[in-house]
Parts: sequence; C-alpha cells; structure tokens
Amino acid sequence: MSAVLADASVAALVAAIENNPVEYWRTCCDYLPDAEFHDEQELTWFATNIAAAPWFNQVMLARFAREQVDARIDETLALFEARSVPMLWSVTPSASPPDLGRHLAAHGLSLSSTMAGMAVDLGALSEESSIPPGFTVERAADVGMLEQWAEAYINGFEMEEPAGRGMYERYLHIGFADEVPFRHYVGLLRGEPVASSTLFLGAGVAGIFHVGTVPAARRQGIGAAMTLAPLREAATMEYRVGVLYASAMGTNVYRRLGFQEYFTVTQYEWQHREDH
Repeated sequence: MSAVLADASVAALVAAIENNPVEYWRTCCDYLPDAEFHDEQELTWFATNIAAAPWFNQVMLARFAREQVDARIDETLALFEARSVPMLWSVTPSASPPDLGRHLAAHGLSLSSTMAGMAVDLGALSEESSIPPGFTVERAADVGMLEQWAEAYINGFEMEEPAGRGMYERYLHIGFADEVPFRHYVGLLRGEPVASSTLFLGAGVAGIFHVGTVPAARRQGIGAAMTLAPLREAATMEYRVGVLYASAMGTNVYRRLGFQEYFTVTQYEWQHREDH
C-alpha cells in the first residue's frame, strides 16, 4: 500500500481519483496468474482473458500524439481482439488528445457510461442515520461472508451471474489477509444480503468500489451506509481522503456525505466480433 496522501490540492486530488482505479487493477493483476498489466508513459492497459464482462479488460490511461492517435487506437484494439475479449476504454483528465472520445467512437467503440470523479475529506464526512431497522454492515473477511457479498453484488447491480462470479473468484484468490489492500463489506437486512461495497487502499487514498443495493432495498439510506463503513475503517488507518467514480444515480448520495466532484470520466465499450 502506498504512502497516505497528505496533499489536498485540487491537482493532487484529481491525480489520486484518476490513479486509484489504476492501482486497483494493477494490484488485482499482481495476484492473478491469468492477468497482464502494462503501464507505459503513453498507455496503461490490462487484460485478464475473461470475456464475461468488458470491465475485466480495460484501457485506463491513454496519452497519444494527435498525429498518431488513430494508428495507436488500432494497435491497442488489436491487443484485445487477439484475446477475443470485450473491453472498456476510460477517458480521464490526463487523456490526450482532448477529443480522444471522438476518435474512439470513429473506431467503433460505443459510449458505455459517464461518471463523476469525486473525493471527500475523511475528517469531514457527513453522517447519514436513516437506515431501516434490522440493517447491519459487516466486513466480508472469510469465504462464507464473501459468498454473501457476491450475492448482494450480483443482485444489486442486476448483472449476469458469470460476470459477478468472476469478481468473486478473483477476490477469493486474493484472500483476506490484513496486508491485502482490499476490504469487502456486505449489508444485511434481517440477515439477508442486500448490499455490497469494497474498499481499495491505493494511490495514497481510500477508493470505494461496488456500492450496490438490491432493488427492493433501495432509497432507504443503505447505499450511504455501505459507503460510510469502509471510509470509517480507512480513517482508523489514518487515510485522509476517500475517492470514487459515481454514476448519475449515486452522485447525489455521495454529495450528501461530503464528496465533491472534480472531473468527469467517460468509458467507451468495445465488443469483440468474430468478423473483426
């Protein structure tokens, strides 16, 4: 785990929001024998050869010279075509050229999502107390609890079983040791798993991932509780800043907790086709 970020300047926070997901996947790839991670000045990407969902294979940072951008996109897509896997390409503040998204669309990638890059001072978190009776948040620190986390994660994001199980299997492989920079949390409502979240400690900050709630339990403050629990744990480890990428549905929840928006990240999706 990297040294805790002490610089609260806008530039430092933007860099931390951008770099925490990069470190998240770099760390995942370190633990997984089937993964490949490449980090160069112009291009950062990883591949796991898992075709269940595009987020298992991504371009995370790309800084191309304008005169080379189309050729470099073709070269990069060929890496994933060779593996017959779908992929995501993130366009963040450090991406270049500035109209990289337009070039990606011209190469057949489709806009997948637009998210807000957000950060919060862990010493100034706003508390949300409105949660339903019988709801608790527990750390998933063994196989049984991680199974419950996976159930809540899959149902909360309403995803296909193979994609959700893919994340579960990778976290199971990484394990639960205290030195591992991952912590997983499951929300239980009257004993039933209804919500998930994950904490990743990297790039000097506390990154929040996988905040999801099953449809029947939404709009009761559970998402906020699933965000606060890992952030509170990070604060006990002397982390000062929490970061995340927020969907449109979650942005207002995070703002109420004290998060501020620093930039927008767009993700483009590419699907492998046999006729490529």
